[in-house]
Amino acid sequence: MTDPVPASRQRLTILLAAPRGFCAGVDRAIQIVERALEQFGAPVYVRHEIVHNRFVVENLEAKGAVFVEELDEVPADVPVVFSAHGVPKSVPAEAERRNLFYVDATCPLVSKVHREAERHHKNGCRIILIGHAGHPEVIGTMGQLPPGAVTLVETVENAEALDVPSDGRLAYVTQTTLSVDDTADIIAILQRRFPNIEAPRKEDICYATTNRQEAVKAIAARCQAMLVIGAENSSNSKRLVEVALRQGCDKAALIARASAIDWRWLDGVGTLGITAGASAPEVLVDEVVQACSERYDVSMQEVEIAREDVVFKLPKVLAQA
Repeated sequence: MTDPVPASRQRLTILLAAPRGFCAGVDRAIQIVERALEQFGAPVYVRHEIVHNRFVVENLEAKGAVFVEELDEVPADVPVVFSAHGVPKSVPAEAERRNLFYVDATCPLVSKVHREAERHHKNGCRIILIGHAGHPEVIGTMGQLPPGAVTLVETVENAEALDVPSDGRLAYVTQTTLSVDDTADIIAILQRRFPNIEAPRKEDICYATTNRQEAVKAIAARCQAMLVIGAENSSNSKRLVEVALRQGCDKAALIARASAIDWRWLDGVGTLGITAGASAPEVLVDEVVQACSERYDVSMQEVEIAREDVVFKLPKVLAQA
């Protein structure tokens, strides 16, 4: 049941954060599933949600993609795609054991973290991974190395309490979708406690995560409320809510799409910020703006802090299709 549209429309200024929405890794992963469906026909199986967004997943399901959690749910005679978050080495090893044809849609920036962890491990370092327990990307990164080779640190408290041998070499890597500020705090503690800890050659938090957080920072203090379009299991989307609140926005909420908006929550709000996590398509942003326009006298301004032109190539097996 929807709330009635008021006879006299309240004025609402919308500040649209930019960049927002799809990043290059998400765009590539979706293209991989779509291209695989074109090239091999339906069904194409996908291990785990290709990206964390139900709208995207359901659109791909309508085209013939079948989403499963583990390879034992995949029949022997169909192609399978691994999600953008990355997988432990045991997953492609199992696919090869079963002679499954697979395509790896892991974001290249996540693969960079995998190779980095492997390099440090080969050089004799114990790896500290900054990330969120249970997130598919963290599971995938930890699964690149033997059990016990990686220690997960989630918070500054974890960093302060970290107990590792004082005579061993240490290196850290991070999940790509973390809060930039929170991660900097954790890294500062690790560097204070372990001055010789080795850092990544290049920042692990990806450009898209950083840009979307900076875009929210640019508008948060001007907004009385912020809507972040994204999924509950999307790490980068949840971080945008946290950033908005930390930067002075009175309230912020994560919503899947326009139908999830609690319009009473917007009572008295004159300026609304809108952004979208890296797995949320622009069509969902348009939907939210349209829903607002149906209820309010809307004026809109896009606040852009960076231009993104990153494009990742498709795997050769699909790029030639």
